[in-house]
Amino acid sequence: MAASKKRVLDEDAGNPKAKKPRKDDASKTVKTRRFPRGGGTSFTPLEVKAIRAEAAKEANEELFEATKRSLRNARNADKKADKGMKDETIRVEHLNYKNIIAFVPGMKILGQVVSVQPLVLIVSLPNQLFAHVPITQISSQLTSILEILDADEDSPAPDEEEENPKARIPDLFEIFQPGQYVRAVVTAVHAPGSTDVAGLGRSRDELQKASRRKVNMDVAKADLRTGFTLSAAVRSVEDHGYILELGVPGVSGFLSFKDAKRGPFDDPEHLHVGRLLDVCVTKLSGNGRTCTVTVQPESVKTAFVSEVTSVSSILPGMLVQSLVTAVLHNGLNLQILGYFGGTIDQFHLLPGDPEDHYQSSLCISPSSPPRFALSLADHVLKLDVKSITKAKAESRSRTVLDAVRVTRVETERGLVVEVSPGVEGFVHISQTSDEHVPSLSPSSGPWKLGTVHRARVTGHFPLDGLMQLSLRPSVLEQKFLQVGEVQVGEIIKGTVKKLTNSALFVSISGSVDGVVWPNHYADIPLKHPQKRFKPGGNIKCRVLVVDPERKRIALTAKRTLLDSTLPIVSKFADAQVGLLTHAVVFKVSDKSLQVEFYNNLKAVVPAREASETAVGQLSTAFPVGKPVQVRIIAVDPETSRITASRHHDISGVEIGNAVEGIISEVQKDKAIVTLHPTQVMALLSLKNLANRRSVPVAQLRTSLQTGEKLQDLVVVSRNPEKGFVLVATKPREKEALVQKGSLSLDTLKVGQLVGGRVLRHARQGALVKLTASISGLLHPTDTCDDYDAGTPFPPMDLILRAVVVMVDKDKRQVKLSTRPSRLFPDQGKPVVDREITSMDALKVGDTVRGFVKNVAEHGLFVMLGRDIDARVQIKELFDAFVKDWKSRFAANQLVKGRILSIDTEKKQIEMSFRSGALQREPRSHLTLSDLSEGQKVEGHVKKIEDYGLFIEIDGSKLSGLCHKSELSDSKDADVALALRGFREGDPVKAVVLSVDEDKHRISFGLKPSYFDEDDFGSGDEDGEEAEDLEIGADALGVVQDAASDESDDGDIRNESDDEDQSAAASGDDDGDDDSDDDAMDVDTRIELNEAASSAGGASSSNVKAISLDLKEGFRWSAEDEDHDDASGVSSGEDEDEEPGQKKRKRRRKEIEQDLTADMHTKTPESNADFERVLLGSPNSSFLWVQYMSFQLQLSEVEKAREIARRALRTINFREEQEKLNVWIALLNLENIYGTDETLETTFKDAARHNDSKTVHLRVAAIFDQSDKFEKAEEQYQRTSKKFGQSSKVWTLFGEFYLKHGKLEEARKLLPRSLQSLEKRKHLKTISRFAQMEYKFGDPERGKTLFEGIVDSHPKRWDLWSVYMDMEASQGDIMSLRNLFDRVLVLKMNNHKAKSFFKKWLELERRIGDEEGQAAVKAKAIAYTQRSSSAS
Repeated sequence: MAASKKRVLDEDAGNPKAKKPRKDDASKTVKTRRFPRGGGTSFTPLEVKAIRAEAAKEANEELFEATKRSLRNARNADKKADKGMKDETIRVEHLNYKNIIAFVPGMKILGQVVSVQPLVLIVSLPNQLFAHVPITQISSQLTSILEILDADEDSPAPDEEEENPKARIPDLFEIFQPGQYVRAVVTAVHAPGSTDVAGLGRSRDELQKASRRKVNMDVAKADLRTGFTLSAAVRSVEDHGYILELGVPGVSGFLSFKDAKRGPFDDPEHLHVGRLLDVCVTKLSGNGRTCTVTVQPESVKTAFVSEVTSVSSILPGMLVQSLVTAVLHNGLNLQILGYFGGTIDQFHLLPGDPEDHYQSSLCISPSSPPRFALSLADHVLKLDVKSITKAKAESRSRTVLDAVRVTRVETERGLVVEVSPGVEGFVHISQTSDEHVPSLSPSSGPWKLGTVHRARVTGHFPLDGLMQLSLRPSVLEQKFLQVGEVQVGEIIKGTVKKLTNSALFVSISGSVDGVVWPNHYADIPLKHPQKRFKPGGNIKCRVLVVDPERKRIALTAKRTLLDSTLPIVSKFADAQVGLLTHAVVFKVSDKSLQVEFYNNLKAVVPAREASETAVGQLSTAFPVGKPVQVRIIAVDPETSRITASRHHDISGVEIGNAVEGIISEVQKDKAIVTLHPTQVMALLSLKNLANRRSVPVAQLRTSLQTGEKLQDLVVVSRNPEKGFVLVATKPREKEALVQKGSLSLDTLKVGQLVGGRVLRHARQGALVKLTASISGLLHPTDTCDDYDAGTPFPPMDLILRAVVVMVDKDKRQVKLSTRPSRLFPDQGKPVVDREITSMDALKVGDTVRGFVKNVAEHGLFVMLGRDIDARVQIKELFDAFVKDWKSRFAANQLVKGRILSIDTEKKQIEMSFRSGALQREPRSHLTLSDLSEGQKVEGHVKKIEDYGLFIEIDGSKLSGLCHKSELSDSKDADVALALRGFREGDPVKAVVLSVDEDKHRISFGLKPSYFDEDDFGSGDEDGEEAEDLEIGADALGVVQDAASDESDDGDIRNESDDEDQSAAASGDDDGDDDSDDDAMDVDTRIELNEAASSAGGASSSNVKAISLDLKEGFRWSAEDEDHDDASGVSSGEDEDEEPGQKKRKRRRKEIEQDLTADMHTKTPESNADFERVLLGSPNSSFLWVQYMSFQLQLSEVEKAREIARRALRTINFREEQEKLNVWIALLNLENIYGTDETLETTFKDAARHNDSKTVHLRVAAIFDQSDKFEKAEEQYQRTSKKFGQSSKVWTLFGEFYLKHGKLEEARKLLPRSLQSLEKRKHLKTISRFAQMEYKFGDPERGKTLFEGIVDSHPKRWDLWSVYMDMEASQGDIMSLRNLFDRVLVLKMNNHKAKSFFKKWLELERRIGDEEGQAAVKAKAIAYTQRSSSAS
């Protein structure tokens, strides 16, 4: 065949017609001159001769026809042609999709590995291109091994015996690593859209670089000199080194083991056959068949070629010398190796303008023929990875960059932008906008030079050292661009793309999709997933697995994993011992469960750790795909084995521990709390928490929120076997709080936390029982930091915790404290009432609060601390004189005062409740001789007699009589009435009329004529000053709460003058005294949890700080006094003003009785009462129904209907039960007072606005209760037809028949109900009918029904218990014993057996005998021993 081809060629060469296409050959010649290949020519000598003849002929013609200038130009042209067109510049072109196609196949190119995948390499090419290399195109040897493996041949082929076919197939990541430079040959270019896309809007090239014969096949053997670099593949392993295939015909390479150790290999002595190496020639053998090479990185990177014999010997990645021949605006023209032309584009130049640099030759690295593209980039020259750490980090995170500046515009390619100093990025023209952009302009348009844009990092071009960016708004808005951006454990919302029999495909964002496997559709297997997942529908998933290499994302739609707040375990480092997390069962065996976390991380759960209770087979209890909550109990880093357990680890909590947690779930009667930081699940009773917060349970249930943090919890019970913990806000009785062992005086220490129960209240405080032999004293001042908010006197039998503050072993006394500042010193809560432990902690003038210890004859004793009491004398109780002061105080009353004096030697503390300055003026030593007639003095009424007043001078013990005749200037005045206008203690201003020193008598006068205006002006000023002083001071004495403060003005006051006159007319002095006391007193009824308020006297110095209210009170009193004086008490105008001005300072409002205070306890008796209480509780159905009943008692049926309709409009729509109650009341009303039509109408309305089944059943019950049996039966039949799927309807219908003796009708209902009900409700319904037979029918029939149930379902322990209870109600102990014997034969866990034995023993005690009890105990012991031996 070769001979025939040769003849054809000879014939073509000898055929004269072959000269016709010579023009084409000439064009090829021109093209060859433009891109010379080795300096030779491809024309035959004959063709060269013909061309020269034609050229000579044309030259002669030009000599005769052209001018000298033309001849000169022609000579220059010939000269230029002779020089190989060296003066002509070469166009700088970029490597792109089109020119790659033009040179396919055969283009040699330099690339940099980006990613190593199991079957392919992803390679970065120059000018922002990517390519991939299949594993079959790596090397000839590797391909041969793959073919042998595929053909499953037992023995190698004869020509491959020397290639060690038994060598295993190396993984690609063992041969290559990201950043490595490789030489390749383009074998094919796929059209856009036919393959996956590596970058946005770009195509992927497919390279073949394995066959060294294709990359190196054109290398001349003569060029294999020292310093020549090329790629080689390991062909075999010999005794002293490796035989390499160089791809050069007739030449093999040799790499010694010694030189291999210098290479960048992890195991240089075990290089796999087929592995690629970058080598540098060190020596060629004499026969030219063996070439010794080295793999030392420095030699490979620094060796350069100075000359070659053929252009085909120039390979990608070589360092060559060059000469700059032209500097263009977009790159450089170079001459390499003295003859060949090449270009460098701007992407591979050093920063700066090309026209300002590069005037000398440099070392460059070529890329691919026929035209050489070279690079001056520093990282390419060194065959290194460009250090742009920031760019790589941002590329991984796909950061959105707020400001990138355009630094270069390539009209038809894209933009070069500056991301940060030293870091550049490239934006392809297709990524500048969502709209089509035909071209870019550097001087105009939105993307001109210098403009700043918002961009998103979409990738990285390692070879060019650029970041891949996009300016498209649609790309900026996308959440994910690539699989690597998705985080494991992240909750995402996607769209159902497609549902197949094997998986559910979900579109996450853009081109990023995920898959949901069938066992992750839901917590339980779905029989019809197509009903749940519709194409185009929204779905919420959690990311389960992310595999960036394979570009796969696995999702889960399990509700348990979606709602989980536990930590995510996605890698081995996340698995910490004690960590509680969720997992999914993926494999079940007899001895263990295998569960899977995120990212395919797996763990083993041994069978003993799989359940807290005994289970049959693990595969039944834990089907594949079931989500479970596990705790990691062991981690083995060496074997990467994780062991988990489903048992709750409660070792971190002990009984009595003070803990805190977060509410995970709120149920009907309890809340599930996750304790921190142990993550233990605990139960908290809502009733306990409601008692602590003093709110109803229903209100607490609605107010509690999931995630709410609870503090001050105490562990009251724990069961390690079952793994549950009970917590409470208050510890239970007889449970230790902190210590485990028994308490004693020797073990108790100050500061220790203990728990106890309040036994009783003693004089010094509450007696708390700690143990059977130890009790502690809790002083009132040690109970709380704020006496108002706390409970100074805790109720008896209260369980509390306290801190030991003192232990006296001699007196066997223990003193406790429940102050939060001592229990929780780290919380730093403010202390309102400080703890006073010694007299040194007090200073004169300190304002403190304490509790009344006792009331003595001379004053009070107040408890300020455990051993510190203060005395308050009578004179220091009030600012004014109070006669009946004892009634104002009681033991344990909270009071407030100031320290007057401290005597540390006598251990005495004096305290005062009075306002004003602490310094007391010494009592005046005024004597009779100091008084003179006409002297005006101030005093107070000491005593009132029928003949006058006894007045005591202030500041002395001198007193005298003011006769009744000296009260008024008017002779016609009613003197008796005037006397009754005074009260003991009233301040007065009097004139000394006479002094009898012998009889020690003083006569006073109070007539207004004795005084002028100046006498009262000073008094008013003094009173005003005293009032101003008092208004600014805090109230001392008995402490009131806010409610009593509001009514203080009504409780502490003086009577008006009208009342004074009526009291005087009655002549009851005692009543007047009582009235005066009431005017100055407060309500002294004391509650332990509330503080009372103190009152001053009637003087103005006792005025509260609420100045506005007091001033109004004074004006009101003054007006009444003026009115009374005008009626004739005193006739003079001056007399009318003087007492009024004095009394104004102590007048307060009249006591007004609050008639609505007891409305909440008093039954309303009128429409107005009902309307008033309904304003406060508009949602209370109880009040509305009472209102309706009240109207019915008045025969106002229509008004009752209207009230019901009004209630339904008023009650909040959320209060469904309250509305239902009103509807039921209205149905009862219509049943009794209405007609059938009105009842039917109301019934339909009620069924429409409420749960229809409930209303139907309630109407039937109403008929039954009103003895309308026929209507009741009709209603039950109506209900059973409409709600035949409800077990409750059938059981109530059957109960109705049985109660009325219709046994056969009732028994016929059972088979009817089983035909209508779902199968899962059959057992419950049969059980209910059997119970009704025991109660209302035939017990034997009920027994028959239960026997059928327990025979078909022997493991339903609850039904066994119900059966036993029914038999117990019949009192048949023998039948019960038979039942217990039968049930205890069945296989059950010890806990359930214990409950049955306990139940049996109780029944024996109730209806059995002692022999039966002994038999039960013996059987229980035997059962326990038998189960222990079996285990």
